[in-house]
Amino acid sequence: MRLPLDRLTRGQRWLAGFALVVVLLLVWFFSRGADEKLPPPPNPWMGPTPVHVVKVTKEDLKVHIKAIGSVVPLNTVTVRSRVDGQLLRVLFEEGQQVKAGDLLAEIDPATYKVRLAQAEGTLQETRAQLKNAEDDLRLYERLIEQKSIAKQQFDKQQALVDQLRGTIKSHTAQVEDARLQLSYTRITAPITGRLGLRRVDIGNLVSTGDTEGLVTLTQTQPIAVSFTIPENQLVAVRGAHAAASKTTAALAVEAWDRSEQSLLATGKLTTLDNQIDTATGTLRLKAQFENTDDSLFPNQFVNARLHLSTLDGAVTIPVDAVQYGSKGTYVYVIEKNIATIRQIKLGSLEGARTEVLEGLKEGEQIVLEGIDRLWEGKDVKVMDQPLATK
Repeated sequence: MRLPLDRLTRGQRWLAGFALVVVLLLVWFFSRGADEKLPPPPNPWMGPTPVHVVKVTKEDLKVHIKAIGSVVPLNTVTVRSRVDGQLLRVLFEEGQQVKAGDLLAEIDPATYKVRLAQAEGTLQETRAQLKNAEDDLRLYERLIEQKSIAKQQFDKQQALVDQLRGTIKSHTAQVEDARLQLSYTRITAPITGRLGLRRVDIGNLVSTGDTEGLVTLTQTQPIAVSFTIPENQLVAVRGAHAAASKTTAALAVEAWDRSEQSLLATGKLTTLDNQIDTATGTLRLKAQFENTDDSLFPNQFVNARLHLSTLDGAVTIPVDAVQYGSKGTYVYVIEKNIATIRQIKLGSLEGARTEVLEGLKEGEQIVLEGIDRLWEGKDVKVMDQPLATK
């Protein structure tokens, strides 16, 4: 009986022999490596942990409330004509800054001049009638003393004089009304502010019923910012507002742009609304700004910062250094290159810094970066370039 190996060709035998040699070499190599003691890979958790630290500082901490608000003009007026007529002249430029009383436009006054003349004529006629009636009354007074006329005739003349005096008052009022209507043909600015776009051109007929009016006038100096605060901040705001009112001062409010990178203007809190909006649980507040440089524009959205108080000499740390655990709020304090957990009690928060009421003192070093690899008693390596505090 022939073995299966006898069925292989000569080339297949050589290939099988080469494969057997390779297998034997691999077995010898791995058995040799297992007998030797290779060094274990390094453990990154065993050595000192590199960390960035910052010092606990003592500074004056300004406490603010941030809110989104919008710029609101103190007064906005749609300038309309008080009389009907043809628009004769327009004396303003669009976007112009005007003062109260400046002439803006003029309605054709011809019709109203005629009405004034008619009223003045009627008044003059009535005055002449009254003069004659008063002369007759004085005559009747002498005659009644002489008993030359009946008492009834004298009383009748007296009634005529009183009637004409009443007519004089009525006609005088008609003259004043005609003169007033004539004055309305000169349209003046009711307030100081900035004009908008013109809505009526010269030559058009205008009337008192026009809802759009001639132009819109908006007061921009001073101007207001309206914003809302949550209901849970009401007590703090009312307390600060009441304290400021006793000192004839007002709480400062800053208006920042949408990105909170640029301070637009600084003003004062003027008003708190008289009720909380039940739909949103917020209270509306209003602050006033002088806006002499027109940095605030009507209906512009801004970020408002209401300054409640200033904490003098407060112990502060960066917010990013604070950790929260089952035992409360804590930070990692570095002493002799060893990390120690320190329980702390926080106070007011302002921006990237928070007040520490208990647990830390000025000058101590706390960990700002590298916290995720720390535990109580862990060795640390403080980096040469600590991060700048925010």
